[in-house]
Amino acid sequence: MAETPLYGKVEEVLASEVARGDLKPGDRLPSEEELLTRFDVSRITVRRAIQNLIRREIVEIRRGHGTYVLPPRISQELTTLTGFVEDMDIHGRKASARVLSQAVVAANAIVARQLGISKGVRVMRIERVRLADSVPMSFDETYLPLDIGEQIVKNDLHLKPIFTLLEEKYGIPLTDAEYKMEAAAAAAPIAQALAIAEGSPIFRIERTSFTVGGRPIDYEILSYRGDLIRFVTRLARKPAKKQSQSKALSPRRR
Repeated sequence: MAETPLYGKVEEVLASEVARGDLKPGDRLPSEEELLTRFDVSRITVRRAIQNLIRREIVEIRRGHGTYVLPPRISQELTTLTGFVEDMDIHGRKASARVLSQAVVAANAIVARQLGISKGVRVMRIERVRLADSVPMSFDETYLPLDIGEQIVKNDLHLKPIFTLLEEKYGIPLTDAEYKMEAAAAAAPIAQALAIAEGSPIFRIERTSFTVGGRPIDYEILSYRGDLIRFVTRLARKPAKKQSQSKALSPRRR
């Protein structure tokens, strides 16, 4: 069996320290000079070990500041309609919310189209930061039909998920949802809410959830931190169209 190269040994020592919690998310790795002294290896060996840790998404280089340990990234499957609390429960993370605002507003053209109402009709808008183990994960902007929204905001939204309230308290089952996802840069208000730098990469998701009869009941604009989550799905390939047997077997005309 081939011996592990030196850079691999340095890589695994540092990865093990992260796994054990000796190096925690947000911690700065020792400087390159410190690693050279500690492991008694060449500069190229240290740099190759760090590059491998970057590829494994264990650390990241912040230009001008150093190399930092990344929080473990959550892999979120896009196969069923679930809420944030359900998603975090699957990963053993404690979900919470911070309500930033809740107000009655006039639906703009996009909100009106998604909720199947006329532009200008009053709706309830709720803005929240969703957290996992007290770390901001997403900024949620939710729009609800006014009659439902007025009931929802009577509850403690720091503790009660909107999906749970709709289904369990108000008897409005959710059947399916339409997702639209794109990569974006965090604008200043979102960056501030998520405690990240303005312009940081985020996933911007528009999600319209429906109830029985195909009625749209909840329209959300979700901004997820790109450094803390990845979205995973599995796609089935459509069967290839089969040529008719006679055509496939007929000799080519010359």
